Amino acid sequence: MQQDPDVIARPPEALIGDLNPQQAEAVQYRGPALLIGAGAGSGKTRVLTRRIAWILTQFGAWPSQVLAITFTNKAAAEMRERLESLIGPVASRMWVSTFHSACVRILRRDGERIGLKSGFTIYDTADCERLIKLIANDFNFDVKRYTPRSILARISDYKNNLTSVREMLAQYAPDFKPGQRGYRVGRIGNPEELYAVVYAEYQHRLAAANAVDFDDLIVRTVELLRACPDVAEYYHRKFRYILVDEYQDTNHAQYVLIRELAGVDAGEHADMGAVGAGRVGPAWITVVGDSDQSIYAFRGADIRNIQDFEQDFPNAKTIMLEQNYRSTQTILDAANAVIAHNEGRKPKRLWTAAGAGEQITAYAADTAQLEAHWIAAQIKRLHTDDGVRYSDIAVMYRANAQSRSLEEGLIQARVPYQLIGGTKFYERREVKDALAYLQAIVNPADDINMRRILNVPKRGLGARAESQVTLHAQQIGGTFWDGVAHADQIEGMTARTLNPLMRFAQMMQELREFAQEHDAKPSQIVAEVLERSGLLEELKKSQDPQDQSRVENLSQLQSVAAEYEQNTPDATLAGFLETTALVADSDQLPDESQDSGKVTLMTLHTAKGLEYPIVFLTGMEQGTFPHARAMEDTSELSEERRLAYVGITRAKRHLFVTRAAVRAQWGRSAEMMPSQFLDEIPADLIDWKRKEAGMERMRSGWRANASHDFGAHGGWNDDEFDAPSSFGGSSYGSRSSYGSASSYGSRSTYGSGVRGSAEHAGKVTTRRAPVRQPAQPASSLKTDNHLLIEDFAVGDKVTHDKFGLGTVVDAQDKGRNSVITVDFGSSGVKRLMLRVAPIEKL
Repeated sequence: MQQDPDVIARPPEALIGDLNPQQAEAVQYRGPALLIGAGAGSGKTRVLTRRIAWILTQFGAWPSQVLAITFTNKAAAEMRERLESLIGPVASRMWVSTFHSACVRILRRDGERIGLKSGFTIYDTADCERLIKLIANDFNFDVKRYTPRSILARISDYKNNLTSVREMLAQYAPDFKPGQRGYRVGRIGNPEELYAVVYAEYQHRLAAANAVDFDDLIVRTVELLRACPDVAEYYHRKFRYILVDEYQDTNHAQYVLIRELAGVDAGEHADMGAVGAGRVGPAWITVVGDSDQSIYAFRGADIRNIQDFEQDFPNAKTIMLEQNYRSTQTILDAANAVIAHNEGRKPKRLWTAAGAGEQITAYAADTAQLEAHWIAAQIKRLHTDDGVRYSDIAVMYRANAQSRSLEEGLIQARVPYQLIGGTKFYERREVKDALAYLQAIVNPADDINMRRILNVPKRGLGARAESQVTLHAQQIGGTFWDGVAHADQIEGMTARTLNPLMRFAQMMQELREFAQEHDAKPSQIVAEVLERSGLLEELKKSQDPQDQSRVENLSQLQSVAAEYEQNTPDATLAGFLETTALVADSDQLPDESQDSGKVTLMTLHTAKGLEYPIVFLTGMEQGTFPHARAMEDTSELSEERRLAYVGITRAKRHLFVTRAAVRAQWGRSAEMMPSQFLDEIPADLIDWKRKEAGMERMRSGWRANASHDFGAHGGWNDDEFDAPSSFGGSSYGSRSSYGSASSYGSRSTYGSGVRGSAEHAGKVTTRRAPVRQPAQPASSLKTDNHLLIEDFAVGDKVTHDKFGLGTVVDAQDKGRNSVITVDFGSSGVKRLMLRVAPIEKL
């Protein structure tokens, strides 16, 4: 049995000796199709890497014959590291990557066979939306009614299902030809016709720009394999073993891609005498997944791919991994109980040898703000009293909108945190501008990025100059860059416009030449672009304090390029741009071995695949989680329940679940019922610190002598939990923080009696955490809050009872009437008289 000499030959016992029986069986299985049903925390990455090592050492396969697919760069890096420890440095040369990264490699090599040149650009969401807006402008349809985001979602659905432009046009707009000028989409009454036309034009313009979007990476690879039998044959022979992680999250296009790469439908017969997959016939496929963790239907994921695996591959073997190595039995029992309510699933019950562990801690707050404050207090207590690292704690929520109140609660408690899934580094304006220059250098046909940088920084080339160049490019049948390069041929162009255009063209040509000479040093190219373009100079000259942080972001971009050079032997500028285009939310997370010193905030969808010793699941209310749209749709409710299962199983030692009785929705306060998922968890697993909110307790009549127990402000007299008044009291002005017009202490907006003061929020039996008290609300201030103007400087962070977190942009010393100006982001810029402003400096 021939074997790659670079592979460390480990004896069988070294690969399976420390595995449980089911894991060992999965590692050793010899057959064409294997489904490993891996429950949460069951060690699937270990099994997958050991199986690859087993294939190499026991089946005699070569590393180049293995294709291992994961869903995130972080997971791929972890798998590669584990493989290196098992088989040696040869693992770094193996195809261990995400679907999209693997497809990029295939398209770079053979994409020209279907008209895609090797230097193609990968458009991100912002680039795609910009392209849709240009199409909307040319075709004169209403972007308020048909938003770029909604159109792109529809186009993504078409691509995920491998629905071609030709099919859509044949069905809805047979008279339209992509690239056709003067076509009036506005006359179309059927939205499907508009989507078909825009889809066709969108793909036409992507092709003209030698660009692809994220979905195209999969779709164009499938197209390549189907259109070019010799290319398909090459990959059939190359990849004899294909292993796919998180198979439950694959969409239809990815499902077809796997079958095409494996040659499942090619009609070849396997070599029955071979030790493993042999040299002919379909590749051996191993998929790892858990149908209970299929949570990406909104991205096109099709749970049927894993549910029907045994029908798709009649000779398939299924092995279930149910022993959990992550969580306590209490957490697993809760997860098992919740997911058991989903119908049509394969029976699976997670168990652990680690013991029962702590009960789940639960808390019902009056409002979302008080929920956030209680969470912050618990985190502070865990850190201060129990010595838990902040980085060992995660706060998870169903929707991004929930993060605002959580952030404010953590800020007021002085708890450091990091928000995953916020504004990403590569989406920041200055970084996007720099990357647009680099993309335009690599791919001059990229109209979107070329148009973006035409007047960035400002060089006197506004909308009129851009439209003149665009029209000229159309007339000569070229790209936008062709229009710029031949600007001297544009009739009627003034010298005032022509001169900066020619200087821009010369600069881009010189930058392109520099990039060709220094292609292996992307960091030097980044530095040259930042200098020559004027991007860095403009920001350094700016008096805006925020521009200093933008300078630091550009410095970070150059550092990222330098790091890429060090870690990539065959580094190129195109390769660097490829890595920036394929970054995911979870890639922002530090390694688990590192202590970031911060609590992590993220959505449950982002949390997939991660684990933390302490997890807070927030917003456990009907309409929040499960989401409102799932209330009347059985399939969507099943997916929400799978999302709850994922959230519960992220916790290793201790799980907290919280809810709010009132949550702001569309500017109004809405009463929220407890989530049905809470009812599905056995009562003996939960330790309720407060099971009902104040309003609910009052309604249920738990206190017969309620009138004797009310405090001066109309709330329950509980003395063990003092929340800051800014969460429950009125905001600056006299309007209540719930959005009603009532003043502090007046009738509740619930319409059910007196609203509780935030100082008396409800009974809690846990120890009181040392949370600092923020500034009092303005309604209770007399004449002076004793804040000094000399303590405030431009750039300082403050919190305001009504407007939240803000940045000081101006401070005017006027003695007793000193004024500060604060930028509160979405709440706008406010001038505040310092002595009466309900603020606190952070």
